[in-house]
Amino acid sequence: MEDAYARSVSEVSDYFGVDPAKGLTDSQVAQYARVYGKNVLPQEKRTPFWKLVLKQFDDLLVKILIAAAVVSFVLALINGETGLTAFLEPSVIMLILAANAAVGVITETNAEKALEELRAYQADIATVQRNGCFSILPATELVPGDVVEVNVGCKIPADLRMIEMLSNQLRVDQAILTGESFSVQKELESTMATNAVYQDKTNILFSGTVVVAGRARAIVVGVGANTAMGSIRDSMLQTEDEATPLKKKLDEFGTFLAKVIVGICVLVWIVNIGHFRDPSHGGFLRGAIHYFKIAVALAVAAIPEGLPAVVTTCLALGTKRMARLNAIVRSLPSVETLGCTTVICSDKTGTLTTNMMSVSKICVVHSVQEGPLIAEYGVSGTTYAPEGIVFGSNGMQLDIPAQLPCLLHMAMCSALCNESVLQYNPDKGSYEKIGESTEVALRVLVEKVGLPGFDSMPSALNMLSKHERASYCNHYWENRFKKVSVLEFSRDRKMMSVLCSHKQTDIMFSKGAPESVISRCTNILCNDNGSIVPMTANIRAELESRFNSLAGKETLRCLALAFKQMPIGQQSLSYDNENDLTFIGLVGMLDPPREEVKKAMLSCMTAGIRVIVVTGDNKSTAESICRKIGAFDHLVDYVGHSFTASEFEELPSMQQTVALQRMALFSRVEPSHKRMLVEALQNQNEVVAMTGDGVNDAPALKKADIGIAMGSGTAVAKSASDMVLADDNFATIVAAVAEGRAIYNNTKQFIRYMISSNIGEVVCIFVAAVLGIPDTLAPVQLLWVNLVTDGLPATAIGFNKQDSDVMNAKPRKVSEAVVTGWLFFRYLVIGAYVGLATVVGFIWWFVYSDSGPKLPYTELMKFDSCSTRETTYPCSIFEDRHPSTVSMTVLVVVEMFNALNNLSENQSLLVIPPWSNLWLVASIILTMLLHILILYVRPLSILFSVTPLSWAEWKVVLYLSFPVILIDEVLKLFSRKSHGFRFRLRFRRHDILPKKELHEK
Repeated sequence: MEDAYARSVSEVSDYFGVDPAKGLTDSQVAQYARVYGKNVLPQEKRTPFWKLVLKQFDDLLVKILIAAAVVSFVLALINGETGLTAFLEPSVIMLILAANAAVGVITETNAEKALEELRAYQADIATVQRNGCFSILPATELVPGDVVEVNVGCKIPADLRMIEMLSNQLRVDQAILTGESFSVQKELESTMATNAVYQDKTNILFSGTVVVAGRARAIVVGVGANTAMGSIRDSMLQTEDEATPLKKKLDEFGTFLAKVIVGICVLVWIVNIGHFRDPSHGGFLRGAIHYFKIAVALAVAAIPEGLPAVVTTCLALGTKRMARLNAIVRSLPSVETLGCTTVICSDKTGTLTTNMMSVSKICVVHSVQEGPLIAEYGVSGTTYAPEGIVFGSNGMQLDIPAQLPCLLHMAMCSALCNESVLQYNPDKGSYEKIGESTEVALRVLVEKVGLPGFDSMPSALNMLSKHERASYCNHYWENRFKKVSVLEFSRDRKMMSVLCSHKQTDIMFSKGAPESVISRCTNILCNDNGSIVPMTANIRAELESRFNSLAGKETLRCLALAFKQMPIGQQSLSYDNENDLTFIGLVGMLDPPREEVKKAMLSCMTAGIRVIVVTGDNKSTAESICRKIGAFDHLVDYVGHSFTASEFEELPSMQQTVALQRMALFSRVEPSHKRMLVEALQNQNEVVAMTGDGVNDAPALKKADIGIAMGSGTAVAKSASDMVLADDNFATIVAAVAEGRAIYNNTKQFIRYMISSNIGEVVCIFVAAVLGIPDTLAPVQLLWVNLVTDGLPATAIGFNKQDSDVMNAKPRKVSEAVVTGWLFFRYLVIGAYVGLATVVGFIWWFVYSDSGPKLPYTELMKFDSCSTRETTYPCSIFEDRHPSTVSMTVLVVVEMFNALNNLSENQSLLVIPPWSNLWLVASIILTMLLHILILYVRPLSILFSVTPLSWAEWKVVLYLSFPVILIDEVLKLFSRKSHGFRFRLRFRRHDILPKKELHEK
């Protein structure tokens, strides 16, 4: 039943044909079970495992690698090759791809856990009336029309419509659904609000929420998927994971690179068509196959196989650094997404605020004879910890607050007229509440006021253990006074009272809404001397004015406290006793903002990140908090910057677009609004981070570019998120953004390093093929270089230090290419040198080396016809392993020098020396040791077709390798002087890579 909230009790019971006094009959239960199904969230269809695995290979670069591996395998079989060397290359490629696929499958499997954990918020049992009898049944057996009874502590088993109140009031904590700071009072009357949100449906009890006060009966109006929890599940199912900006750029780069690779491979094959019939190949077909193998080697050289592993490693290093900042990363790519976040949609309750109600103002009558009539005191402390001070209007601390009569009586009243519990949890190291947050705030106030009669107060209290300190003063008053009778809170009175006796004195303490309590007071307690004087019209008007100021301008939640001397021996209370009260004072409380949030807000503004505060609370309360945390500091007025969900929905689409660009506060929201906000911002090409802690936040967390859950939040929110804040602190998000930006800068550096290295390998093979000289490098040697000698330094580049001004720059555009035009030119130059140096090393050994044959260059170009003509040298010289070893060593060493170039994009090595990143230095040393290992250890040298080098050969390797540093220093100088301006003009676009918008419309 969709509109049960707008129907009367009789209309709802008639709709289901149920008698509220007897419940459904067995036949009706059977009928409705067939029509509406079971009261469970249905299991969604899981993606088959084999589909998940295949999905990981749906990438153009991966497909080219698979094709290269298969072709290598087939060619090895055709050529009759046997042994480990024949199948090493395809085996290594397939192992790498299998490892990447495994990581992808694990990540996607974890994402489905969020939906499973929604079931934890369904109640297990329910008290149901059927056939005129009450019984306790499994909640899964409920059907629409069932009459259910709920009471304190009960988890609501389905969506229910209230039909009968069995206590003075019913209050429900529905924070997991709406994010409201306070519990909500429920009522029987129907709601006539148009476009009603969850907060407006005050006669509906929502599935999964918890009753905190009272007892009532209600009719089931929604089960399973047709509940508020069900709609959240549906919303999560409809949400598809967005690719991160870096993944999109890498995908674009991969597509671009794949096309270039295919083009070059075809070109190399076509260029060598004239050599297919060379006698050395033994026929046209074998010649075609030979050059096809070269094309395959070229594909292996061009594809940076180690790139996915290095990206993953760099992001993993970032997650370790973030964990130290209390940001636990669940999804690795989200680390980098933080770096380009343009909008943070932050939940107010618990993230910007502590979600711990605290008394911040006390207002009492000072004196009616002299001085100011009203005295105000401030109270520090923003958590449930009994730590804080009471200070006067002049800002001076009160040494012993309990010596003042009004504050003493306020402490008594707050401790005794209270049903909550404050305790210390040693496992979590924090103070926790049981009961209403407003009552716990009063408990904490009692501890801050302290006890009378001790000169050493309050320092003596600090000597207690945290467990004893939690409620020491409260227990003191509870032991002094005996509770005799309680008048519970009711909606019509808006107050509660408790009768207490102490020795020969009976006192009634009362607390409640100021307008109700003040109207019942005939006397006031004066704070200067403890005298009780009559309440005059002037004093009443002044108190009401002060209350309106606290509740209106400062948006504090106010309570008034009072007491009354009762006849000795009275054993019960009636409503008539709640008259002729003596006014003690007003307390104003709020969910206080976190102390560090204001500074974090300023950091966001400096970094060009807009913060939108999103809350289920009402507009005025939310605006007050926004003023305190600095969210409105840059605004003259709030018009056009603060909207409720209903106000925003009523705007025409054009005005909604403008409103989104200016919005700083979004209040009175429900789950669907949060998801809608994320989608709308993404459609404006914003990169959105969304915070949340409740079940209600899960769909928006999943939809956002980066979902950030609170450590104290629900399991559902954590599972749907990319990152969890262990300390629930907004300031941690800002620190994580800085880390995300630094990680992206390092990621760019190592991607560029790997690109320039691979360009060098492609140039090497391409030039050798065009010149018609023997293969400079074997495919297995290329694999070694790509995986080991490229991978280690690239990973170490991820340890480059964070720039000091990383949070002074605006967020980078998501369309910004990883490699821009000028940089691509730079790395073409570097890559060309790497490739040419490798080829020169190969030719040097044949033509100039003392240990080589010293052939004329023309003879080297005719190597393939050696067997068909007479020569002064044996043809076996072309199978010598020395030249390819020199080439491979030049390639390795030149790439080590190139790694040093990537300590900074534009800064010289003289400014940022190698020892600024000792990890990089260590990785270069380790890489060289591994390379020396395969050269000089016998089984490995055979496997990689290499041989030991002499000192003369090593000197040539160094001569050919070192100039790469000099070349890049010159290019960096151009970058610093002109920012590559002249070179950019050579490209029509700034990107060599294709640009796409982040979000598909």
